[in-house]
Amino acid sequence: MWTCLALTWLNPHVYLDTVLLLGSIAASHGSQRWTFGVGARLLTGFFARPGSWRVLDSLIAALMTVLGATMVARTLL
Repeated sequence: MWTCLALTWLNPHVYLDTVLLLGSIAASHGSQRWTFGVGARLLTGFFARPGSWRVLDSLIAALMTVLGATMVARTLL
């Protein structure tokens, strides 16, 4: 349990992703930055269902496959 907590809370990527990355993305929307946060909050209910995560994971897998195939194709050319 302590190892899990340490890996979660002592991991600098947690803070980089949530504070800096999401904060800078929201700040780039200017006066609509609160809309970005509200939209993220509204998606919480959608991603509470396991099927939604399967769809998202499938889309990410497809994108990564296309990117990998593109990189291999460019290397071979």
